Amino acid sequence: MIHRHTRHWSVLWQRLALIVVVVVMLSACSVPATTVEPRARLAVAEAMAVGDTAGFARATEPRPFVFPRDHGPHPEYAIEWWYYTGNLQSPDGRRFGFQFTIFRTGLMPGDPQRSSAWASNSIYMAHFALSDITGGMFHAFERFSRGAAELAGAQSEPFRVWLEDWVVEGQGPDGTPMRLYAAAGDVAIDLTLAAGKPPVLQGDRGLSQKSADAGNASYYYSFTRMPVTGAVRTGTSTHQVSGLSWMDREWSTSALGEDQVGWDWFALHLDDGRDLMFYRLRLRNGGIDPFSKGVLVSADGAARRLNADDVLVEPLDEWTSPRSGATYPARWRLRVPAEAIDLTLTPLLADQELPVTVVYWEGAVSISGSAGGSGYIEMTGYTPDDR
Repeated sequence: MIHRHTRHWSVLWQRLALIVVVVVMLSACSVPATTVEPRARLAVAEAMAVGDTAGFARATEPRPFVFPRDHGPHPEYAIEWWYYTGNLQSPDGRRFGFQFTIFRTGLMPGDPQRSSAWASNSIYMAHFALSDITGGMFHAFERFSRGAAELAGAQSEPFRVWLEDWVVEGQGPDGTPMRLYAAAGDVAIDLTLAAGKPPVLQGDRGLSQKSADAGNASYYYSFTRMPVTGAVRTGTSTHQVSGLSWMDREWSTSALGEDQVGWDWFALHLDDGRDLMFYRLRLRNGGIDPFSKGVLVSADGAARRLNADDVLVEPLDEWTSPRSGATYPARWRLRVPAEAIDLTLTPLLADQELPVTVVYWEGAVSISGSAGGSGYIEMTGYTPDDR
């Protein structure tokens, strides 16, 4: 979501909070967390109307990162997220992709003014999606809950983030390896993610600037290549799997620019051991924002920052959703000329659109060209309401 690089879910979440707060904050007798396909939807531009962020801290300069502390919550900021994607395979060759994300948004800074166990200044949202590549099926779920009464929350030591029984938890003193568990409908994941390469501090030593405006930035780090083992359940079948995952971790109090309509985010594991992330922020006039950026991580973990003009991205095909009417790019050519990288990215399923409160496409892709591999792409701002 850009995340992570702007997953500017930050302002989006401030707007979403207005929609869900009555449900999850004021109605203690209602179901506290719900897996839904929402009836009401928001366009990205509508969701990103700037909310009141008075009193929240802003990311303005680089800071030290300490683990596992920074895996945990940062309630002085308005928004944060824990974001995982990955490609998996069973011993018999069955292929899956997964996305698991937990977002926290602050309704106001400081502690709740009420002593009730239900009082909270945070709302949590989670997305869980499974791409059953071999079975040709895509499953997506969304939940909301207040950060109270143990329904949802986050802590740093031991590291744990949860929304009811959707959980991320650290299993070591530094917060790794991490266990992810989520189940909804007839699908579930139970995965363990090793640290793999050291964390990468995005942007300027972890300060990721989103525009020229002071404070319109986030603190942002990634684990770019996390070896995965575990199990995936589909229907009555459980599959032992292994593969690679990507974790993005970000917190901020910032806004999308008025001329930005959406973003395309690429997280790629190349077979030669390198990892590549790039996000491009799309402008309403069809251009690309110069604050688009990314990173190339070598096999030994060394990171090179990529600026907007270092990466050339070209859509090659398109797919139109029968639900939302959004037309998304369906294949991409991505080049980094200075690194002799020339890749074709192909979705493993055409339909990996999440029909959630703000509709977007996020799914598993294969990589061919100058290197093979696998990865994930996220695309927002393509629905008819966004145009």
